[in-house]
Amino acid sequence: MKIYRRYLARELAGAILLVLLAFLALFAFFDLLGEIKSVGQGGYQLHHALGFALLRAPGRAYELMPIAVLIGTLYALSVLARHSELTVLRASGLSTAALLGGLFQVAGLFALATYLIGEFVAPPAERAAYQMRLKEKGRMVGQDLRSGLWVKDERSFINVRVVLPDARLRGIRIYEFDEKASLRAVTEAAEGKHVLPDSWRLTEVVQTVLLAERAEVRKMPEMLWRSALNPDILAVLMVSPDRMSLRHLSAYTKHLADNHQKSTRYDIAFWKKVVYPLAALVMVALALPFGGAHYRADRVGIKIFAGVMTGILFYMLNGLFSNLGAINSWSPLLSAVTPSVLFLLTAVVMIWWAEKR
Repeated sequence: MKIYRRYLARELAGAILLVLLAFLALFAFFDLLGEIKSVGQGGYQLHHALGFALLRAPGRAYELMPIAVLIGTLYALSVLARHSELTVLRASGLSTAALLGGLFQVAGLFALATYLIGEFVAPPAERAAYQMRLKEKGRMVGQDLRSGLWVKDERSFINVRVVLPDARLRGIRIYEFDEKASLRAVTEAAEGKHVLPDSWRLTEVVQTVLLAERAEVRKMPEMLWRSALNPDILAVLMVSPDRMSLRHLSAYTKHLADNHQKSTRYDIAFWKKVVYPLAALVMVALALPFGGAHYRADRVGIKIFAGVMTGILFYMLNGLFSNLGAINSWSPLLSAVTPSVLFLLTAVVMIWWAEKR
């Protein structure tokens, strides 16, 4: 690697990491403030609130990485431009394409870090944070409906009153229908535990089987129940789609599709997961025309502020297009890539305009 590329990479990486750490400290503080009101509920104490804020940090890093890349690149380029170092490089024959290539090399590393954090670190950390909080508060996973969680599995409808943090189920009711959509049996169980890849062990079971002209009630201390429902699918109760891994998103969307249920929200989250790390490349391209020009010291702050607001706008549009795509049943891939494409085109136009001037 040429000397200027090593120097540029060191300056950019240092600035981006500094901005990212500042953001993480700020959001960890906000998360801690949000948890203070829960201290004292059950066994939930201050050190649990601190642990919760720390466990949420990887998810925050995943969300904030593109903005940190933008602000860090803006700052580093502005400092280099103010010290005339970029002017020297350009006078030595460094083209805009070569400079952008050097920026892309650094951004590529942060894009890879974004993918690894979002796929392997943030989802389990997020799940552990909420499981710890629920366990210490002595509470179960709450559901949107007062009747609990409802899941469709082929020709069965499953109602679970509560889901414990360790993925055990309580208050289970299974409605089984035949191919003519007639109720065939109702199974009630006090508790269920996942024991095999496709099976649960139900305890204190009462099963009502509807025959031609009568109903037969069977009571069993326990029974093995085969179902596609598994802890990975239940994990969506603990982690929002944007924080789930690609593997879990793929498995859950397949489960919804197999049961003829709408999966647009999770399809959009899947493609956002694929596309989002590439936003780091878009951000450095967007930062170049903002921070690469030589401005007076009193205008540098204005340019950085404009770039920061642009990054916030990107973050907001990313969420907006996801919600609009889910509401209007747009193509999941189109909903996921549109904000990045729009900002990339904006960066191209701005670079062209800066070169023309």
